[in-house]
Amino acid sequence: MNYSIARIESERASIYLQQLCKHFAHKIPVEFTPEQGQITFSSGICRLEAKDGVLTLKAEAEDAAKLAQVQDVTERHLIRFAFREPHVVEWRAMDAA
Repeated sequence: MNYSIARIESERASIYLQQLCKHFAHKIPVEFTPEQGQITFSSGICRLEAKDGVLTLKAEAEDAAKLAQVQDVTERHLIRFAFREPHVVEWRAMDAA
């Protein structure tokens, strides 16, 4: 498995988590609370956590190409929802351990 993580500072972290999850829930499996969420894409999974003014996105997929897809679709939608406070989403590779 391939993994990556992005952390976005925002006082609206929980709001963005819920917006992302509600948006995707119309088409794909999603589970969420105001603090945590999981979006299951066909290419992989994005786990979300909102805590202390930070939205953490953890992407995982079988290979690098699918991981890039999970990152891209999550990032594009987050940027669209967070247009009032523009963010740069920087993904960092994580060790599988």
